[in-house]
This record gives sequence, C-alpha cells and structure tokens, in this order.
Amino acid sequence: MPFEVVKRIAGAEARLGRLVTGHGVVETPAFVAVATRGMVRALSAEDLENLGVQILIANTYHLFLRPGAETVAALGGLHGFTGFRGPWMTDSGGFQVFSLGAAKIHGVGKIAPIFPGEARPRDTPGVPLVKLTEDGAWIRSIFDGTKYFFSPEEVIRVERLLGADIILPLDECTSPFHDESYTKAAMERTHRWAERALLAFERTHGLGPNPHQELWGIIQGGAYEELRRTSAKTIASMGFPGFAIGGSLGKSKEDMYRVIDWTLSELPADKPRHLLGIGTLEDIVEAVKRGVDLFDCAAPTRLARNGALLTLSPPNFKLNIDNASFRNDKRPVDETCDCPTCRRYSRAFLHHLLRTGELSYFRLATVHNVRFMVRFMAWIREELSQGRLPRLEKEVP
Repeated sequence: MPFEVVKRIAGAEARLGRLVTGHGVVETPAFVAVATRGMVRALSAEDLENLGVQILIANTYHLFLRPGAETVAALGGLHGFTGFRGPWMTDSGGFQVFSLGAAKIHGVGKIAPIFPGEARPRDTPGVPLVKLTEDGAWIRSIFDGTKYFFSPEEVIRVERLLGADIILPLDECTSPFHDESYTKAAMERTHRWAERALLAFERTHGLGPNPHQELWGIIQGGAYEELRRTSAKTIASMGFPGFAIGGSLGKSKEDMYRVIDWTLSELPADKPRHLLGIGTLEDIVEAVKRGVDLFDCAAPTRLARNGALLTLSPPNFKLNIDNASFRNDKRPVDETCDCPTCRRYSRAFLHHLLRTGELSYFRLATVHNVRFMVRFMAWIREELSQGRLPRLEKEVP
C-alpha cells in the first residue's frame, strides 16, 4: 500500500499525494467520511459513490457491539457487508475509551466543545463507563450495560475481521484537562499497546476477508511539546507505514496548530499523516498547510441533520436553514454546487422539510454537506497542484 508524495509546495509543508489501497486510490489531501456503524447516516453506498467520496472510516467499538465482527466478516467484511467497495478505515475504539471515560468525568468531548478554552472541568464529575488497566480497557455497552474487555490484541482481531484497508491500534486519548504527568503515563501506555498491536497484527495475518490491510500508528502526548515530539519519534521508530494524530489537541485552535507542527516535524516526510476527528474548513486548510494528508470528522453530517448547510460564506461557512428568512427563498443552498440537492431543491423547500420534520430532509441535507466536503478537498488539491496554498476567501469552482 504505497504512499507517494506527488508534489510539494515551495516554502511550505503542504503536499499532494496518492495513497494506494487494495480497494482503490485515494488522492490526498482527502476527507474521510464518517460511517460509524458501517454507513454515513441517511445515505447509501450508491449515494457516496455518486458524490465522489473516496474513503470511509467505521467505528470498531460500535460494530463489535452490533452486528459483531464475525457477522461482518462472514458477509465479506465492510466492503461486502455495506456495499461500499472503495477504501475503508477503522478506528480502534480508543475514542470510546475516552468519550465514555475521561470525557464523562471532565465534561468534554462530542457534546462539550473540543477546545474548552479557559473553562474548567465540571464541578460534579460524570460517572465513567470505562475502567482502564495496563492490559486494556473494560467498557460498558451503550445498549445494555454489558462489560467487554478491549485489549490491543482483541482490537486487532476485531479489525482483521472487519476487513478495512487501514486500521488503527488501541490507544488512550487524554482530556485537555489532564495534567502533564497523567498525559505522559497515558502516552507511554499507548506506546506499549502499539508494540502489542504490531505483534498481534503479524500473528493474525490471513484472518478476515482482506489480505491487504495496513496498521498505522497513533501519536498521543496532549498539548505538551516534549510529549508530542517523544510520541511522534517513538511511534515512527516502530515502522508503521502511516500515522494518525490523536488525543487532546489542547484548549484552543492555536494549541492544535502547535501540536500539529511539533508532531509532523518528527515524522518521516514520505509517509501519510491522518488528523483524527478534525473537519472544519478553516482547520483543514491550516492543517493542509502544515502537511496533513487525511481528515475525518462527523461534524459535516451532524451539522446537516441539525439544519446547518455548508457554504463558503465567512465567517461561519454555513447557513442555518431553519431560519425564518429562508421561508420564501427560491435559491439553492449554494449556486455553485453540483450536488443533487442544490440542482433541484430550493432553500425554501429544505426549510419546509426541516420545520415539518420530514425524514427526506436528513438525506437531502447530508447529500449537500458530503458533496461540499468532496468539492472542498478537490479545490484544495487543485490549488496545491498549481503551487498555491488554499485560502478560504477563494471560491470552490
């Protein structure tokens, strides 16, 4: 699964690349659409192919619970089970270790802002559903409370059965409110788990429906420079063919940009880099400039379901279709967009569907936001191909 840097931008770290997988080529920089339970919510595999989505990422924890890795494997792995036959990634469930553990204690994660700024942890800690040990993590099912043990070895076994092209090892994400001492201990545990995952990956060769999988390493270390640099150098020394930047990225976007700079400066320049869980337009542009190749984030589809449709209009780069001002608006969401929603439907109609709770709204809105992200990344790649760094003031062709 070679990765090729096709073009480097003079005076910057940004680059164009090609990631070759057993199920197709991914042109980078690329957005990885989030298909948590095996599909992007409200869309089909055919929708995703028609919209130009290059690659999906599924969630190991959720698919382990339902329908089960053995079921997915018996039905052809993610490619056969879901009908999307392009490249797949799977995360490790490490984010669930965080979101059901430290995030509940500190009050951060998907619900609270990922960058808490000067905020403090909640006064009354939540009750965690995770117990961490050196061997792995005990996690309660979100469905019935059953406890399951996720070890680095078990996660690799499950991901082998799911059959994604790129898989990630179990790691311990930290909170922006964890101190340096705890963050260091979590990072070192992640490194030990990475070594165990590599051994398990070798032992399970031939298990599952996809013989061409790659295991990428995850870098931790929070927003502490020494830890991030140490983690990047340590994970890079293990020989992983690609890398993901995970964990807490600090308390602000400025912290995140520094974390990316520290991390990428310690990684080999000829291997792909994935930034986990980040997907706003401005953050993608800033990370691309720094040399990130892949991004995944559930925000574009979650925003769609909640009435926020993506545009290139600063400062928010989205419009709230629930707003009464769109009640009689004949225009499409974006007059430059070629998605089926914009070609056929008005803002007024989408406003009506959302206000009346019609289920068709969720599909039409998600179609637009997913296609927007595909076009946005294609525009970034075109800018880079011309030797220019992308700027959000420009319009997507």
